[in-house]
Amino acid sequence: MSTLTAPMEVPSIADDCEQLHKAFSGWGTNEDLIIEILGHRNAAQRKAIRQFYAETYGEDLLKALDKELTRDFERLVLLWTLEPADRDAVLANEATKKWTRKSNQIIVEIACSRSPRDLLLVREAYHARFKRSLEEDVAHHSNGEFRK
Repeated sequence: MSTLTAPMEVPSIADDCEQLHKAFSGWGTNEDLIIEILGHRNAAQRKAIRQFYAETYGEDLLKALDKELTRDFERLVLLWTLEPADRDAVLANEATKKWTRKSNQIIVEIACSRSPRDLLLVREAYHARFKRSLEEDVAHHSNGEFRK
């Protein structure tokens, strides 16, 4: 999953959190502001925003996003906001549940494009989030040549 480029001068984390909080306030949700902030920050910056938001507003940013957004946009923003290993764990879990040609591609992309360290982090995130083994889920839901 790609990220938009971060601006040369990134606003402070406090400013980003305040703007996100404002995006959730009032009637409706300012989705453009959410994209403007989260779409133009890298993974480390989004992690810092999540932490600061929780400290400042006493609510997990992911839960706030979950309450305010719907459907595909919600899924996109939530995946965007997760740590890369957590995001891969969620995508792998969804792929093992559906098991279509596309889900095969997701598993292959994760397995082939991540470093050994990243794969270990994905396995750990998968186990922490779903209380199951990624390898066992892939083996259980796959068959034929793919299982080999």
